[in-house]
Amino acid sequence: MPDWLAIILLGIIEGVTEFLPISSTGHLLIPQNLGLLPAKSDLFNVVIQSGAVLAVLAVFTQRVKHLATTLGDASTRDYLLKLFLSFFITAVGGLAIKKFDIELPETIPPVAWATLIGGVIILLLEFLHQGKTGVSNITWTVVVAVALAQLLAAVFPGTSRSGASILMAMAFGIARPAATEFSFLLGIPTLLAAGGYKILSAFKDGTAAQEDWGMVVLGTVVSALAAFVVVKWLIRFVQSHTFNGFAWYRILLGGALLAWAAMGGGR
Repeated sequence: MPDWLAIILLGIIEGVTEFLPISSTGHLLIPQNLGLLPAKSDLFNVVIQSGAVLAVLAVFTQRVKHLATTLGDASTRDYLLKLFLSFFITAVGGLAIKKFDIELPETIPPVAWATLIGGVIILLLEFLHQGKTGVSNITWTVVVAVALAQLLAAVFPGTSRSGASILMAMAFGIARPAATEFSFLLGIPTLLAAGGYKILSAFKDGTAAQEDWGMVVLGTVVSALAAFVVVKWLIRFVQSHTFNGFAWYRILLGGALLAWAAMGGGR
């Protein structure tokens, strides 16, 4: 398979899965571990996630514009402070993970377990949330809880950053649309910071020269285009649907991967 085609496929996988509650990192690692697509560097896998941010900015243009032009409103400042605090906690936690050299699992079994367990948790939370509309006001407790959910997703590939943060907010009584919007907007600084940190680290340790930056750019652009379609669709979807379908998908995928690994596949 030509390298450019593999990059396009990885970009599509990233863009489609980044904001769905099924884990983009897990879905990038699975085909690479199975040998279906060539393995790419950690920098590539992280940086192309930044492309998905462009989709959020495009879909939420009016919301972002409103926040930028109403800084004099107390409600706007309150919302932005909550986004900043959640991002700050995530950033500090992410740096701590790097500082203590915590190795993130990238092989099939741990990703499969995270995928399966995440599906079960989604079903449980959806059952508990059944019949409840929730509130739209993001509380400070939710801000901290969402940040911790993002860190959990960072440590266990297969968990899903967006899924964990949305469902954590819902568990604290936040309505699905409000939880989704907060998670998506929080993803802007989170993903940009993660990508920027990886790039700076690569130049600092000299590994940047080994990267094919043209392919990184291609993957990022494809990711942005795919994510744009998904984000627009998901915003409408959450208005009247649960995440149970995604939960069953996770359970089936996680179970299949564990069975495959038990039969001697993967590493």
